[in-house]
Amino acid sequence: MSSTLRPPHAVPCMYMRGGTSKGPFFKASDLPSDIASRDRVLLSLMGSPDKRQIDGLGGAHPLTSKVGMVQPSTTQGVDLDFLFAQLQPDKDTVDTTPNCGNMLAAVVPFALHAGMVKAQGDTTTLRVLTLNTDMQCDITVQTPMGPDGQRFVADQGDARIDGSPGTSAPITINFLDTAGSVCSGLLPTGRVKDRVHVMPTDQLKGFAPFEIDVTCIDNGMPLVLFKASDLGRTAYESVEVLNADTELKTRIEALRLQVSLLMGLGDVSSKNYPKMTLIAPPVNGGALTTRSFIPHMCHDAIGVLAAVTVGTACVLKGTVCEGVAVMQAGAHQALSVEHPTGEFSVALQTRAAPELPGEYEVTQAALLRTARLIMRGEAMVPWSVWNSGDTP
Repeated sequence: MSSTLRPPHAVPCMYMRGGTSKGPFFKASDLPSDIASRDRVLLSLMGSPDKRQIDGLGGAHPLTSKVGMVQPSTTQGVDLDFLFAQLQPDKDTVDTTPNCGNMLAAVVPFALHAGMVKAQGDTTTLRVLTLNTDMQCDITVQTPMGPDGQRFVADQGDARIDGSPGTSAPITINFLDTAGSVCSGLLPTGRVKDRVHVMPTDQLKGFAPFEIDVTCIDNGMPLVLFKASDLGRTAYESVEVLNADTELKTRIEALRLQVSLLMGLGDVSSKNYPKMTLIAPPVNGGALTTRSFIPHMCHDAIGVLAAVTVGTACVLKGTVCEGVAVMQAGAHQALSVEHPTGEFSVALQTRAAPELPGEYEVTQAALLRTARLIMRGEAMVPWSVWNSGDTP
């Protein structure tokens, strides 16, 4: 029997927190180049499918079932390519379609720790291309000089983000072009607001037909926004209450599956997007209160690019946010998007839309995140998984 046994395959890995998410980061070259083989390896590494992910690195939650893959870029003017993968604890899916702005915050720190790039000075700014959606951004991290005369990635500082305890060194992400990251454009239905009639289906039952106004928008993340009050809720409920609200989640999923067709996304029953976002007036001095489903569980906070997209909906006239969001005047908007565990601040720069008199378009979106290297080492993949199809 011993002649058929093989030792596991060791994959260099760094386990990192990015914003309010965390997961393993790999050099793309350390994983199989074949997509099917790569996905099989990632599922094994994360311990999916298993709701506890007890036999892998996953944290039994979508926010801790994420993977980052990084490589030097061959695109002119770009330093690094980033591919994000969203896994689910209890499913055997590896979704590389959407972005993740939280994990994006850890890309440059990972590349510096891994020796893929060199620090530039007290701060290091690198351009990153997110391969999932062909989106570019400039990411700036602090790289001070250490006592040994070598620059290092700072993880201690005064920056605080809700959803992550304590304070850390700031990481600034300046998105260069996020409109239509997955959809055909910023407003995939061609309208700022749509009236949708939702009917029960054979798969989703237990609610009466209803009509609801929604805004379908994609400025980094496909979102469907709607007033919580239109579904008899407040958007001030706790995450636990909303996750236990089976009737609400059934109606939201029915809406998601139907409105995705209007957005040109097709059948999204096995996809993690669009995110469904309940909105209400702010309660803590922000611009808007949100409760975001990703897509079947209420998010403890809100995703980075989801916050950017919510902020964008707030500055566009005629969306479901109009009359709900508390807005400032002027072309520069510093919007605080409230969520269950605090707020997320987004800085938006707008200009008058040339083809829409009196309306604005977003020209720049920037935000603050933090990240930290938690562990470095090797993740072990069973020989049979890494070499699936080979004969022992």
